[in-house]
Amino acid sequence: MITTDICIIGAGPVGLFAVFEAGLLKMRCHLIDALPQVGGQLSEIYPQKPIYDIPGFPAINAQDLVNNLLDQINPFHPTFTLGERVEKLERQEDGSYLITSNENTEIHCQVVVIAAGLGSFEPRKPAVERLEDFEGKGVAYMVKNPELFRDKRIVLAGGGDSALDWTLFLSEIAKEVTLIHRGETFRGAPDSAEKVFSKAEQGQINLILNANVAALNGNGHLKEISVVNKDKSVLHLDVDYFIPLFGLTPKLGPIADWNLAIDKSAIEVNTKDFMTNVERIYAIGDINTYPGKLKLILCGFHEAALMAQSAFKYVFPEQKLSFKYTTVNGIHAL
Repeated sequence: MITTDICIIGAGPVGLFAVFEAGLLKMRCHLIDALPQVGGQLSEIYPQKPIYDIPGFPAINAQDLVNNLLDQINPFHPTFTLGERVEKLERQEDGSYLITSNENTEIHCQVVVIAAGLGSFEPRKPAVERLEDFEGKGVAYMVKNPELFRDKRIVLAGGGDSALDWTLFLSEIAKEVTLIHRGETFRGAPDSAEKVFSKAEQGQINLILNANVAALNGNGHLKEISVVNKDKSVLHLDVDYFIPLFGLTPKLGPIADWNLAIDKSAIEVNTKDFMTNVERIYAIGDINTYPGKLKLILCGFHEAALMAQSAFKYVFPEQKLSFKYTTVNGIHAL
């Protein structure tokens, strides 16, 4: 079991900055996120998109902001559980909480901070016959551990950055990689698309365009996929893993069942400290709602600061909080 002071659900920019504000007050943080990497939608959806309203930065790429935040919180040594979704929240007799993920990781904490952005990102599943029969048995919607695919026959499907990037990466370690795309051009970065076309020309990957995966077959584990081409002809491919990468969609998920006050898929909070209607559970960033709410990263940073000041009393009930500027007190690593 992981024991920490604050468990932050969501490792996007606001969740990461909450680690900094908590760290200034000597509170340890553990972050859990359904995505396999930190950064939330900044890293997953628009890593190269410039952001213009972060104070002190006339413009900064989304991924650069995430990287800077990781550097900023490094002195406080946060820990992470990535690629897992929070499933269960149990209040303990002393008021603390026990959180359990979908892979049975347990986290005990004094305070819960929900910084889940628009919600838990879940994969968009294509309409493929018997797709769900092989989930965890040859079908993967994320690449959590690339070594799982070493020396295997992999089929990926999709036309965005994730499909292109993982095709290029896995082609270096897999026995055989095939990318299937329903169009002739890709939505992903032109440079990545150019590399995929080049590898296909050199015979390093199989590229099937104007086609869709229609059905999966196997006996206990995925063995074969059926591909329908534009001319309606059907191709059967022997395969060990199928990775459909068609983007992510945000959902509240199990959080919706935690008896939190929710308005239009957002969690209502008290703007005094951004606590929800449930004691010791806070919500910051795009996941919350209150009069005048603006879904801006900089607003989430402000909410993280007030949350940390409030959470202190639950982590250190015997201590009196004394506010100090970083220009006076500096940064002290945990």
